[in-house]
Amino acid sequence: MPKAAAAKTSAQPTSYEAALQELEQLIAHIESGQLPLEQMLTGYQRAAELLAYCRGKLDAVQEQVKVLDEGTLSPWTQD
Repeated sequence: MPKAAAAKTSAQPTSYEAALQELEQLIAHIESGQLPLEQMLTGYQRAAELLAYCRGKLDAVQEQVKVLDEGTLSPWTQD
């Protein structure tokens, strides 16, 4: 991963899907074993940021579902 790419990717992801895609690409680069040590460390740090972002998004959605389940949604029944 060139330095320009590392600087470009340090921004907040635009969506969960974009973060997940970037994370998958980073993992592939890291696992390839072809990166210099410094770039591997930078990639690992970015991957940790993306993972935290994705977990935060998933937690937020899970909380929204809990709120809906606890009051405004009623069980669906087939007639």
